[in-house]
Amino acid sequence: MVPSRLLSLHRLLRWPSLAAAYSAGGGPSMEKPVESAIRAKLQEALQPVHLEVIDDSHMHAVPRGAETHFRVVVASRCFEGLPLIHRHRLVNDILQEELAGPVHALSIQAKTPQQWEKNPVVVQSPECLGGSKHDPHMVGKVGKRD
Repeated sequence: MVPSRLLSLHRLLRWPSLAAAYSAGGGPSMEKPVESAIRAKLQEALQPVHLEVIDDSHMHAVPRGAETHFRVVVASRCFEGLPLIHRHRLVNDILQEELAGPVHALSIQAKTPQQWEKNPVVVQSPECLGGSKHDPHMVGKVGKRD
């Protein structure tokens, strides 16, 4: 059963689409529109005490500049009393538009403010070992990676 607090937060998700996050003049950075949209949506819905949105796309076999792999570290009072699976579902619901489109992978560290205060550690992403990263035919499509 979904707590009523999550249903209230779900209503916040029905705000302008991803395109609105790209607005010019005072809006999020145009250089990284997906990262900016993720940050704006999580900030609006969760009002976190701590938020990091880390683009890990460069670690994967994607074209340079692609915004496809992200790590989110968020501490919010909205997570209090929720099991970890519900915290992750809430973040996924907030970012459903990005996950249906440009975002291929999302790593989530969702903590309460107390958990963040006690252990403010950001877990590093492992090296990418899969996909076509080591396929020599992909070099022409994604460029040489160091």
